[in-house]
Parts: sequence; structure tokens; C-alpha cells
Amino acid sequence: MHANIDNPFVVFAFALIAQVVAAFAGDFLRRRSQPFRQGERHDFATVQAATLTLLALIVGFTFSMAVTRYDQRKTLEEAEANAIGTEYLRTDLLPGDLGARTRELLRKYFDLRIAFYEGSDEQLSREIDRQTATLQAELWNAVSPVASSQPTPVIALVIAGMNDVINSQGYTQAAWWNRIPIGAWAMMGLMAISCNLLVGYGERRKAKPFSLSCPSLSPSHSF
Repeated sequence: MHANIDNPFVVFAFALIAQVVAAFAGDFLRRRSQPFRQGERHDFATVQAATLTLLALIVGFTFSMAVTRYDQRKTLEEAEANAIGTEYLRTDLLPGDLGARTRELLRKYFDLRIAFYEGSDEQLSREIDRQTATLQAELWNAVSPVASSQPTPVIALVIAGMNDVINSQGYTQAAWWNRIPIGAWAMMGLMAISCNLLVGYGERRKAKPFSLSCPSLSPSHSF
């Protein structure tokens, strides 16, 4: 279900159907209500224009926030990939077999991070988060003892790189959580449905909504 919600084609199809149904519902209500009295058409047009303007503002602000958050996620994901790659190279500076063991842990960690980005199942994501936290602890425990026994500038560089690897995951995770709230999308959807109801209700013609006709021709030449 989560994957279907994230599918843009499913969301587009659902939104399109909802707006078309709202327009037809508005037209249905208009047909079964009394016609506008003198002056009411102007007031209705004012309310309709104001509602459509408000919808345009909400859509613009929402997509602006969505684009900003998307760019932030891309930037932080790139920074995390660079941090892992840089630390992978710095493990050559570790003494003995510690470098090989740390590189093996980093490869596992890198595979987990890719699985996190590609996964869509919520239960699988929780398992990946648990394994990621475990691997982070193993990576830090692998390099921290040598920092105490050999406090050299070279080892400090390796420790700083491992710290960047762990911190970058936290920044990226926070950016993935920082999305447009469901309530904001729901409000925009309800506003769009309300606008289409008003459009259908304010239809002047007796024909069905969205039917095409040429005003310069007689009704028999409608198409």
C-alpha cells in the first residue's frame, strides 16, 4: 500500500478522477437547485475567483517546499556517499589487518545505505535502520581503540572521516523525514475538490461539463 501511495501515476489518476467527479457533482447540484437571482451570479463569481486564487497560492507554496526538500535530500545523499568513499580510502592508513576489516565493514554499510534508499517497505526499513545502527557501532569500535594507542595526526584523520560517515547518515535520515505533511496535501486536495465543485455549480450551459461546442454554430452543430 505504501508503494502505491508513493507512485506518482497512482496519485495522478486518483486526483484526476476526484476532480472530474467533483465537477460533475457541482453541475448535478446546479441542475437541481434554483437558478441564480439578480446579483447572485456576480457574488458567486467573486467567491469562485477567490477560491481558485487561494488554491493556486497553496499549490505554488506546497510545490516550492517540496522542491526545496528534494534538493536538500539530493545534496545530503551526495555528501554521505562522498563521506563513505573518502573513509574507504583512508582505511589504508590503519595499521595491520585493521584496515582490511574496516573496509569490509564499510562495504556492508554501503550496501545497507543503498538498500535504505531503494526500499519502500516500512518493516524492511525498520530492519535496515537496526542493522545500520549496529554497523555504525562496529565501525566506530573498530577505529576508536587505535586512536587511543596511536594518537597521531594520520589516525586522527581516519577517526574524523568515520565521524563524518556516521553523522552524514543522521543528516540524510532527518532530510528524508522532513517531507510535506500529509495534512498539507489533504488540505490542497480538499481545496481542489471544492474549486471543481464551484466550477461545476457555476456552469452556465445546460450541456454536460467538459462537452465541446462552438458558440458561433447552432446547437445541432455542436461537437
